[in-house]
Amino acid sequence: MDVTETRPEETAPHDPGSSPSTPEEPGPSVIVDDVHVKYRVFGGRKRSTAPEMGRFRRLLNRSREHVGSVSEVHAVRGVSFVARHGESIGLIGMNGAGKSTLLRAMAGVMPMSSGSIYIDGRAALMGVNAALMRSLSGERNIILGGLALGLTRAEIDERFDEIVEFSGVGDHISLPMTAYSTGMAARLRFAISTAAVPDVLLIDEALATGDAAFKERSTERIAKIREQAGTVFLVSHSSRSIRHMCDRAIWIDHGEIIDDGPVDEVVPRYSKEVKRRR
Repeated sequence: MDVTETRPEETAPHDPGSSPSTPEEPGPSVIVDDVHVKYRVFGGRKRSTAPEMGRFRRLLNRSREHVGSVSEVHAVRGVSFVARHGESIGLIGMNGAGKSTLLRAMAGVMPMSSGSIYIDGRAALMGVNAALMRSLSGERNIILGGLALGLTRAEIDERFDEIVEFSGVGDHISLPMTAYSTGMAARLRFAISTAAVPDVLLIDEALATGDAAFKERSTERIAKIREQAGTVFLVSHSSRSIRHMCDRAIWIDHGEIIDDGPVDEVVPRYSKEVKRRR
């Protein structure tokens, strides 16, 4: 993934004869340019066309059983858009639309087949940069996740109690994460991922597992990130969450952008299409 840093342009001297300048639009934080993502899916074994084949011969030909069982999935097809500092963008679409694949490509953990993605700063994909290991305790994961985010050990110690309180895992923090419920693990991932305010935060369905109080805390945390010129991407099947947390929505279907605009305009059109298909 290509990473670039934008720098403010030098302001030209004011011309007394010119009209007053208008406030500049926030600069781009993410540029996605004609991105395609393809990956291979390995299917079941190929059935033998000779049922009478002996056992010994079948053993010799076992390495050939998967021939012809590989298919290619074109998950993202020529997606392009520009996100700006301070925006909160919801990625919406049916299952298999390519939303999560696109998010992972933006985070640099899914290779692109073609195209370019430019990030101004550091992107944090919830649960990836946090580097959580299920065999370790929540406490150890906070330390490892904080280090992965670039925090010093002193900064991690300083924010430790706040992370535990925000996640709501309580005394479970000393237990291995194999003992955590899906919701507890998701809340801890979110708390760790936002312990250091990222330039671009990528959230994939994780907020759907929290209760009302956690969602309210998450909304406040997202607002704080945006106030500091951060950009937030949220993948969710909940139209209510997208409306509540985002000001812009990008509708993706079969790997292509169908609609992109204000959340109050795109989400109703998407919801209408979902009802029509059902």
